[in-house]
Amino acid sequence: MAKGRILLVEDDSALAELLVYHFTREEFEVERTADGEEAMLLATENPPDIVLLDWMIEGVSGIEVCRRLRRHSETANVPIIMLTARGEETDRVRGLETGADDYVTKPFSPRELVARVGAVLRRVRPALAGEQLGYSDLEMDIVSHKVKRGGQTVALGPTEFRLLRHFLEHPGRVFSRERLLDAVWGHDSYIEPRTVDVHIRRLRKAINLEGRPDIIRTVRSAGYALDADGTA
Repeated sequence: MAKGRILLVEDDSALAELLVYHFTREEFEVERTADGEEAMLLATENPPDIVLLDWMIEGVSGIEVCRRLRRHSETANVPIIMLTARGEETDRVRGLETGADDYVTKPFSPRELVARVGAVLRRVRPALAGEQLGYSDLEMDIVSHKVKRGGQTVALGPTEFRLLRHFLEHPGRVFSRERLLDAVWGHDSYIEPRTVDVHIRRLRKAINLEGRPDIIRTVRSAGYALDADGTA
């Protein structure tokens, strides 16, 4: 299983190839483009776990791509690291104020960037930091395959466990049925998208113990999200 999916937006082909090599070696899945418009399309069609975004790409600038990604509901919570030769403090502040989560000035060490990506992903995907996942009053032990809600053990089937794990790794993110099929059942699955609804119902029944609030939110015409406060 890949450590995470990266969208690399970089128009320096030599640097892009170097980064793809290093991230692939560290077991990341990398999708690459040099074009801002294509980056927007790729990110919204299948949101990555993190975006590495060059400021000075051709066409739509990296800073504008960052701004648009933050405005789009599908990508509003996707971490973004800006890559740029602009090292002035005002530029760094502008990038961060636009919505970037981190800022790496060129030239940089690929190993440093791999470490930065790992640090950001550990903040947003706790599974990368250890064996425990948690959100609101839900707890999951990945190794022992045990789930608790409010301290009470929850019995889940294998599919519901994988489904909940995916939600716990991306709290607040809205996933369509098709994306849940890819993430939980795999790209080669022939299961009908409506089958996801059946497993969502089973998962809800299992974790909504003793009348606890429904922590899985149905987002009309979009899909499902793990969302304790109903803001997804």
